[in-house]
Amino acid sequence: MTQTPTAHTPAQEQARAQFTVPAQHPMVTVLGSGDSLLRVIEKAFPAADIHVRGNEISAVGHPVDVALISRVFEEMMLVLRTGQPMTEDAVERSIAMLKASENGTSDGQETPAEVLTQNILSSRGRTIRPKTLNQKRYVDAIDKHTIVFGIGPAGTGKTYLAMAKGVQALQSKQVNRIILTRPAVEAGERLGFLPGTLYEKIDPYLRPLYDALHDMLDPDSIPRLMAAGTIEVAPLAYMRGRTLNDAFIILDEAQNTSPEQMKMFLTRLGFDSKIVITGDVTQVDLPSGTKSGLRQVQDILEGLDDVHFSRLSSQDVVRHKLVGRIVDAYEKYDSKHGTENGTHKGGRGKSAHKGK
Repeated sequence: MTQTPTAHTPAQEQARAQFTVPAQHPMVTVLGSGDSLLRVIEKAFPAADIHVRGNEISAVGHPVDVALISRVFEEMMLVLRTGQPMTEDAVERSIAMLKASENGTSDGQETPAEVLTQNILSSRGRTIRPKTLNQKRYVDAIDKHTIVFGIGPAGTGKTYLAMAKGVQALQSKQVNRIILTRPAVEAGERLGFLPGTLYEKIDPYLRPLYDALHDMLDPDSIPRLMAAGTIEVAPLAYMRGRTLNDAFIILDEAQNTSPEQMKMFLTRLGFDSKIVITGDVTQVDLPSGTKSGLRQVQDILEGLDDVHFSRLSSQDVVRHKLVGRIVDAYEKYDSKHGTENGTHKGGRGKSAHKGK
């Protein structure tokens, strides 16, 4: 997109940019069905005028806005050239990344196209990719470090991306097995009264891990892989006393580990293995007075060589847009009222079971 200055008054400097969409890209892929993608850009830059004529797109407005609009279309074209379609969500995230880079709140050089086109795993007709800058850095950290902590609120892809990296490592023969584990902590619900064997009672804790596996592997192959021990899904207590070699190990819901459990788990690390630990320190379901191992381990291991902490925020939520707003609303409430997750710190009762 070429940018040129236009006539302006001292009070309102104006710039103009023009972009030609190559003929091989239908305009609907750039503008979206019913101009849905164009409307996202117009909403993000309300003071600018964006016009489309044929395959020519022009923008007039403040030089900063026009420069960003130019970058948005350039990044979109880079993504479209890979054969990946643009979505409203992808355009919104691209704009957010470019604005963060412009105002100095981003400390990296990664471009939206680099983030949105990084393939982790292709399975059953769909490709799993990071959708935000922090997610890309999290995925890159898993490649570079032996132990990675993914800490952030619900919906930020902490566990899902870790699972995808585990499956990728297994398929490329970097490891011989995947081990998935969670602490069996009751989140305000009593499981002792559920019917069935101990394994059947614990199974609800592990169900989200099974669900992610079904997204990434042929469902018919999962029972066979589990029977062979290539994939193991088990409660954290089952890890005690073991040394885990040549494995990709994921500890999910790590905020519900005690300090002793966290130390026990970390010391299971064997040769040629990788550990990813995920959790949300704002949703601790441990009994009142019990410290969270995930909260404590940040103070203990921060800065240790080959250990990396990736921190995600509400800006990295990739579920329904409302989820990110809910996370922000709770953080705002807690900040104002001195609470944690909407309940008073150190309070009693089920609703106040918080780790310290």
